[in-house]
Amino acid sequence: MDGMPLNDMPWWRWRAHVRSALHMLSDPVFQQEAWAAGSTGFGDVTDAVYRLVEDTWLDNWSAEKYIGTIFRDTAEAALVDAAVLRVLRIMHQVGADAPVSAYMEHPGWPEAVHAAREAHVRLAAGDGDDPDARPRSLEALERLTRVR
Repeated sequence: MDGMPLNDMPWWRWRAHVRSALHMLSDPVFQQEAWAAGSTGFGDVTDAVYRLVEDTWLDNWSAEKYIGTIFRDTAEAALVDAAVLRVLRIMHQVGADAPVSAYMEHPGWPEAVHAAREAHVRLAAGDGDDPDARPRSLEALERLTRVR
């Protein structure tokens, strides 16, 4: 998100939160090294899902509602919708307070990771960022989205 033009999208802070969540949800190596290992500073799966849907209400309506404010076009919105649906389906099945292993061992997890990856790559490309960079900590996200 270093390259993300912060004034490019009207609701860029929400975009940054969605991107952060998708980034973490899309990276199995990160999930093993950070979430499964219990590293601090990145939150857990539930935190990522919360960032994905907290302000946007993407758990209640389509990302298409935010084209031009959070998402650039219908392609971004469709990919985000697909990722949200897959991740939320698993969350509802295993429970919001389940350990990370319950998510990662769920038979639908690889599909959810793949959907999150497709959305993450599209959004990162739209912002001129490297989709393969390691996810940033929550502290870095806070610094990025702090009102200046």
